[in-house]
Amino acid sequence: MAPLGAIFVYEVCVKKLELYFFPQCPYCKIVDQALKATGLEKHVSYFNVNENPKYKDALIKATGRGTVPCLFIDGKPMHESRDISAWLHTYAKDLGLSGNTPRGN
Repeated sequence: MAPLGAIFVYEVCVKKLELYFFPQCPYCKIVDQALKATGLEKHVSYFNVNENPKYKDALIKATGRGTVPCLFIDGKPMHESRDISAWLHTYAKDLGLSGNTPRGN
């Protein structure tokens, strides 16, 4: 069992993560691999823009573009799969969730 302080820090530091994606997108797959490698996949709300047109409409309204992947971090959007992947690895490391690092780093 983890020390109580570690659990408290983890709960306080978790950001709200929302990923707009569609499964066939190769760039979304890069982000999905990063989520799995870091253990963050269970902390993300997923919005498949091909499955529900309202998700794509919401993405366009929030960002002015309909491109995926787009990860919202506490309500702020981040585009570009490599940027998202790097951020996920850094964030997971800060939380102590994963020792994995992105390729090339």
